[in-house]
Amino acid sequence: MPRSQSTSERSTSSQQTNPSRWQGAGWPAFVSSLKDVAVIEDAPMRGTFATDAGGTSYGMPHGVVIARSAAQISALLKAAQAHRVPVTVRGGGLTTEGESVAFGGVLLDMTGMSKCLFIDPQKLEVRVEAGIFWASLAEHLRRQGMDYLSAPLNLTSSVGGTLGVGGIDVNSARFGCSADQALALQVVTPTGEIVECSDEANPELFRRVILGYGQFGVITEATLRIRRYTPIRMRYYYYASLRTAIEDLQMLDREQAADYTGILTMMDAAINLLVAFDSGEREAAFDAKWHSRVRGMGEAAFSARAFLSYLVRPWRWGEALFLRDRKRQLFPEFRRPEHTRDGKMEDRSVVFSRAVWKFWGGRQMVIPDLATSSAKFAEAVERGNAVCKRFFPRYTLYCVGIRLREEHRPHYEMSCIPPDAAGWAYGCEFEPMIGDGTWSRDHLQSFKNAIYDIGVEMGASYYRFGGMMKGYVRRVFGDPLVDRHLAMKRAADPAMILNRDVIF
Repeated sequence: MPRSQSTSERSTSSQQTNPSRWQGAGWPAFVSSLKDVAVIEDAPMRGTFATDAGGTSYGMPHGVVIARSAAQISALLKAAQAHRVPVTVRGGGLTTEGESVAFGGVLLDMTGMSKCLFIDPQKLEVRVEAGIFWASLAEHLRRQGMDYLSAPLNLTSSVGGTLGVGGIDVNSARFGCSADQALALQVVTPTGEIVECSDEANPELFRRVILGYGQFGVITEATLRIRRYTPIRMRYYYYASLRTAIEDLQMLDREQAADYTGILTMMDAAINLLVAFDSGEREAAFDAKWHSRVRGMGEAAFSARAFLSYLVRPWRWGEALFLRDRKRQLFPEFRRPEHTRDGKMEDRSVVFSRAVWKFWGGRQMVIPDLATSSAKFAEAVERGNAVCKRFFPRYTLYCVGIRLREEHRPHYEMSCIPPDAAGWAYGCEFEPMIGDGTWSRDHLQSFKNAIYDIGVEMGASYYRFGGMMKGYVRRVFGDPLVDRHLAMKRAADPAMILNRDVIF
């Protein structure tokens, strides 16, 4: 059953737009009060941050501050509270709904804090500044034969930004999301206190900041779990049925039969189940016990079947040519000789990030998603797929599981983890292939609304429900839960200045 919907939400359109711009009351006094914090006010610098990776939401800060230390951020937030100046925090800027776009006030650019502070190979831990990109962290770790556990698919995301929303990759079904790897954080609260927190020290703050969408503090440092580095061997199974592919994906996840799993599609015409292994022993065990249960086909068999299908449907030859060309362009990126040795992918972080931006990036990125329990996932993907077909001629789906760490901290309630999920949650991104095409903002927004409406009906959650889509927050979580967390936010952030246009 869908969760409760407020009267105000039901009486307004679900169409969302940019928030209203903060008009700058008290700005000069605010800037003057900052003795040791440099505020950049020239237009070219401010214009650098006018939009995010989504390219559909635009705003302009009054000034930009490059993060340098927790003490500097503390001074900034204390002054912002006193003068009621909004502060929008930005890491890699990979949001798609304007969550890291400032509509006036200060844009706090965290990339000035991007050091790897220490790596402990014995304890399998790393401490980093929160503005570091995952790609850079991976470079530091590889030099000592180490690797991250779970990171976002696009490694030009910042660590701090990722911990605030989740972070999901093809190994999340085994290790959980990126946020699950956090052991301890240094956080600057909205009122400027610098706090070290973990499950043992200041646990309540820790649990609100993790998956908290930047509402309860600015993450400035993080200690993360890591592991020994291993290259991976990737296999590809092809399907013509979304439901069959999802059932096989969930079976492999339940049995922990592989180290990496996920589904990547070209529309619903070519569905690819990705299965990968960290060692020959794991791969051999898979072959002995699980390979025969996977119903996907090899590349040659699927190509032959697809050829016969299109041969008798000449009106779909255009689609067939598109799929052929797309495959010829995409799959070599996973097998580039500089990243592959003896059939193993040596650096998946480079390979996947390269492919993400080369084949899915562009002037605009619209990626609504659905996050559900295991039982609801196949239906959610099928319904979302039907929406994609109505709105766009070309699109892709990316599906992945998230193992929930039952022995670990409870997840923040207003997050991408569905409330009814147990064991695993599952997410699917629905991404139109926009390329250099032009679509009206209303068309793109209507598409997103149609996907998010499915989530409301099914009692699911989302990875990107903030920003331009924050009108869905109450529809998704219900008034009592939202009001309770809004009260927490107001207590922690009296002037409501930190990331004010993201959730509340």
